[in-house]
Amino acid sequence: MRLTSKGRYAVSAMVDLNKQQTSGPVTLAAISERQFISLSYLEQLFRRLRENGLVRSVRGPGGGYLLGKDAVDISIADIIRAVNEPVRTTMCENGVRGCHRGNRCDTHQLWESLGQHIYRFLDAVSLAQVCNKDVFLDRIDLGAVDAYMPAKMPESAIKIETIS
Repeated sequence: MRLTSKGRYAVSAMVDLNKQQTSGPVTLAAISERQFISLSYLEQLFRRLRENGLVRSVRGPGGGYLLGKDAVDISIADIIRAVNEPVRTTMCENGVRGCHRGNRCDTHQLWESLGQHIYRFLDAVSLAQVCNKDVFLDRIDLGAVDAYMPAKMPESAIKIETIS
């Protein structure tokens, strides 16, 4: 499985924002300093998070960012999708590139199902749970499997690639 720094940084920044916003809007400079993420990178991430309604900006003196909705209503998958970060469990694009000469490899379905399960898990974990250190496998209520079947998944969801 591969989740690049974009997804990890977005989640870390959102956890930081949720913890710090109790005293008002949080600046990206403050998040940058605490999380060791470059300010310019955070600006890119927060533009996408804002466009997806996960954060809102407050202008003027004392301005910064606040969550766009309650932390219990933001899933980790929401954050990853907002920054356009697919979780890749395979190396194919559109189910063929990267596989065996245009044909799916023998293990494609295995890795594709794993990717769907990862998103099912990330959809079930809220930002609040992460902030409260309450992410335990035996306490996560996974959503219905039907919502993660390829025909029913939103186009913005996952991009799965097969290892050849």
